[in-house]
Amino acid sequence: MVRAAVLALASALAAGPAGAECRLALVLALDISASVDAAEDRLQRQGLAHVLTLPEVEAAFLAFPGRPVALSAFEWSGRYQQHLMLGWHMIEGAEDLRAAAAAIAASERERNDMATALGYALGFAAVHFRDAPACDEKKIDVSGDGRNNDGFPPSSAYRAFDFHGVTVNGLAIAGSDLELGEYYRRELIRGTGAFVIVAEDFEDFARAMRLKLLRELEGPVMGGLGAAR
Repeated sequence: MVRAAVLALASALAAGPAGAECRLALVLALDISASVDAAEDRLQRQGLAHVLTLPEVEAAFLAFPGRPVALSAFEWSGRYQQHLMLGWHMIEGAEDLRAAAAAIAASERERNDMATALGYALGFAAVHFRDAPACDEKKIDVSGDGRNNDGFPPSSAYRAFDFHGVTVNGLAIAGSDLELGEYYRRELIRGTGAFVIVAEDFEDFARAMRLKLLRELEGPVMGGLGAAR
């Protein structure tokens, strides 16, 4: 029942790129639930686009010539409110990363009145990997400012969908919920080396996303950057 509900969410996804071998398939998931106001949505969306253009982030994406990263991004909120901001996009050079950042910056929020369905967001991401190119690693980068309050929880998604070889990391935007980071550690993250970065609020989102991407892209080399605040 759980599987059938979320499989329907991905039926319209276009086929991903074929051919190029890559080291990492990374999907970014941004929270647009009702608790995120218009200003906070801009900080999150524009913050991510800005971080993708930083020299150190570009260097991390391109650190292994001939072994690119496949990047995708979607926004999520309620059970059936997931929308692609960026389909699978192979990052083989600086121009590819700039194009991805521009697409995210130009994207527009689909809804602003839905609940927080973390389990459904994870199910959508798992199905989305079916369209990804063949990569050495798969990672889901989930950002959010609240706890699951709609539909099945993350634990049910992990039982119902194929997360074999998939690492799920979290960026908890704490705000007034000082325990959100711990909730993400307990309920959300999964897989080898999974971790949580905590942003104090949406103004702190870009800082936290920069640290998170560097750690996801460079692995143990950047391990010290991931301490939650």
